[in-house]
Amino acid sequence: MKKYIIILAAFSILSCTNKEATKTNAQKTETHEGESEGKHEEEITITQKQFDASKMALGQLSKQKFAEVVKTTGMIDVPPQSKEIITSFYGGFVKKSNLLVGDKVRKGQAVVTIENPEFLTLQQEYLEAKEQLSYLKNEYERQKTLFDEQITSQKKYLKAQSDYKRTNAVYLSLAKKLRMLNINLNKVNQGDFSSTITLYSSINGTVTKVNVSKGTPIATADEIMQIVNIDHIHIELTAFERDAMKIKEGQIINFKIPEASDKVYQAEVHLVSKIVDEASRTIKIHGHLLKETKNTFHIGMFVEAEIEVSNTELLALPNTAILEEDEHKVAFFLEEQKEGHYIFEPIEITIGKSNGTYTAIVSDNIKPTDKILVKGGYSLVGAEGGGHSH
Repeated sequence: MKKYIIILAAFSILSCTNKEATKTNAQKTETHEGESEGKHEEEITITQKQFDASKMALGQLSKQKFAEVVKTTGMIDVPPQSKEIITSFYGGFVKKSNLLVGDKVRKGQAVVTIENPEFLTLQQEYLEAKEQLSYLKNEYERQKTLFDEQITSQKKYLKAQSDYKRTNAVYLSLAKKLRMLNINLNKVNQGDFSSTITLYSSINGTVTKVNVSKGTPIATADEIMQIVNIDHIHIELTAFERDAMKIKEGQIINFKIPEASDKVYQAEVHLVSKIVDEASRTIKIHGHLLKETKNTFHIGMFVEAEIEVSNTELLALPNTAILEEDEHKVAFFLEEQKEGHYIFEPIEITIGKSNGTYTAIVSDNIKPTDKILVKGGYSLVGAEGGGHSH
């Protein structure tokens, strides 16, 4: 009986030991399986065929330049010497005007003809003054000779001198007016008067405004038309006072015409105003287009611009490598590549500045030697879990 009890006790102890061992082994197996499942949840495996079909590409961190910029706005413009407003010194009626907006004009080309009877009066007065001048000059010289010989009085001499000089002034003034009106004095001297004047362009350019047509009455200094030479287009920008000391000549300007295109063009800071506008607390910046920038702009176009005031080199990834998942920024790290398969692991990252093509990586969980999926990663977003292929 005692022996049976001993054997039974031994069996009981052995049974408990086996149960504990089984339990322990089961816990270990569960732990390993859990670890394996956790690892698979973080890895994504794809084949070479899938890699190629999704047009994926690998890359690494690289040093890229990131500029500190000053944002400004402005417009496309031309220098003052490249813009002409056609006006007349005298009013009248438009007799001839054949130009339309967009027409090309060369320097010295006739652009409008104006008619006014007063032009005839001016020519008449000029010719009369010229004829009188010849007589008064002779009389002045005669009186001067007589006065020098003490034959005539000083009063007569001074009157002859005064008449001559006054008429000469009138003659020269009328001659100047007629030249300004582009009236040929040689024809006037021959008695060939004209009731019309012709206005000419003083620059090569394009007609941008026409405010008259045939028969339109115009007054002195009315704007008849505008001609602009677009060969020297530039940008005029406005920056706030707080940014004034950052902006220097020679800095690069990246600008676009938001109402027309998203394309970015480049210019260079040429002049920076030294005067701050008291009302708006802004300064003016004059920028010259770089040679490779095609001249396809129109005067007056609104411009949004960024002036690069400094540059910093930072480690960065292409923007296509940075994806968003559950409001987190992630990149896919190549953990292993073997036997025609790629194994990727998503890594949460912290980003910094962006230059439009690259974005700086602030977090240090990616090394410069790591291979990163830089293209085609959107097909992997949300695919983690189970280690399955896609």
